[in-house]
Amino acid sequence: MNTESLLRAAREALREGGLRGCLLVRDLHTGEELGIDPDTQLPSASLVKVPLAVATVERIRRGELDGAMAREVRPGRISTPGPTGLSRFRHPARVAVDDLLYLSTCVSDGTAADALFELTPPAQVAAILRELGLRDITVRHGMRELSETPEERFDATQAHLAHALAIDAGTSGRGHRVPQLDTTRANTGSARAYVDLLQALWRPSAIHPEVAARIRDLMAHNLFRQRLAPDFSSDATTWSSKTGTLLNLRHEIGVVEHADGQVFAVAALTESLVPASSQPGAEALMSQVARTLRDHLRQL
Repeated sequence: MNTESLLRAAREALREGGLRGCLLVRDLHTGEELGIDPDTQLPSASLVKVPLAVATVERIRRGELDGAMAREVRPGRISTPGPTGLSRFRHPARVAVDDLLYLSTCVSDGTAADALFELTPPAQVAAILRELGLRDITVRHGMRELSETPEERFDATQAHLAHALAIDAGTSGRGHRVPQLDTTRANTGSARAYVDLLQALWRPSAIHPEVAARIRDLMAHNLFRQRLAPDFSSDATTWSSKTGTLLNLRHEIGVVEHADGQVFAVAALTESLVPASSQPGAEALMSQVARTLRDHLRQL
């Protein structure tokens, strides 16, 4: 199948599966890439925790922060399904900055991320990204805002109502009645912007090698393996990634390193058109499409 036919088939598969997909796969050695709407800006959800980790580790490297410094973290006390780690704690805890990085990046703990945002506010994270030449990821707010969506106002039997609102309340200009889904107010990025970030972490760049190595290690220990990992993990590959989920958004970015030396950055950002919170089929579909793009690119 030629590239044009493959992309047409991939778009059709996503559409039939109830997904709008923005994907990009890039060979990090040659720079060759394949994508579907890779420049569309979408809310980042928890993907923003990777830029947050970059900024935090860079500040540790500069001596502005001490990774061993303990912070008292207020409990999240969130009872709705989804949040992890400190977000579900009932009592305050003292946690070192280095361990907050682990919880935020590997466990996708929003409360840990907000403790890091208190040390390096969103505007400062954005400024550090710009210093590093990464200008297309927007960081406007912390994670607490993501736990205040309509889904938290309904009980579990009515979650579909929040997803229906997320699907139907957008505008043609990517504004939205739900602030967390409004690209003029939310943390945002495109598939290309996140692949650029991955390339800067895996290849020589303005990011200091020690910082890049730390972020790669964190992403290698991501605990969420249900989305793209099944199609990119094997005994002959290493898959390092970060997921992001918010209402009808399902994202994952990552890098697959093959035993033969090939390395590919992958970004799959999707919006579901199906009003349901649990959609394993959608996660399998986005993974299969990303794998198809990688396989085709690998054979070129």
